[in-house]
Amino acid sequence: MLRMSKLTDYGIVVMSHLATESGRPHTAAELALETQVNQPTVSKILKLLTREGLLDSYRGAKGGYRLARGADAISMAEIIDALEGPIAITECSSEQGACDQEPHCSVSSHWQWINRTIHKALDDVSLAEMTQATQPRMSIDPHGTLQSFRGIPVRTTVTAG
Repeated sequence: MLRMSKLTDYGIVVMSHLATESGRPHTAAELALETQVNQPTVSKILKLLTREGLLDSYRGAKGGYRLARGADAISMAEIIDALEGPIAITECSSEQGACDQEPHCSVSSHWQWINRTIHKALDDVSLAEMTQATQPRMSIDPHGTLQSFRGIPVRTTVTAG
């Protein structure tokens, strides 16, 4: 099962909150209260995101954290990479030579392609888009199958070839 950690999920909640409150810096305590995420978790998230350059931190009485760039310039892939490490669905999908079986494996190039596709999809969604109340533009057929996302057709079948 491919699933983000709770830390990453909460990190996106915190980042989304900061994106909608893009003025003054917010303290970890304020963010914990406003997002209903416990303060130790918020503090850990803020530390990781600051270290990766997605947040700026300010000391002093009016200190706290705010986005390092505009919400439209921060992608979901960046946030996930900062909190989880590089997106990799298999051992061989993030970089060539990472798996001992790669020289004999007939599917590693496919996993690398799938991983790049997932990363690109996450990179194409900005933090600003995540804060919008509207659903992303997608079309779903009567059977519940995704047909297009953001105007791009989605291939749902694999053909032999």
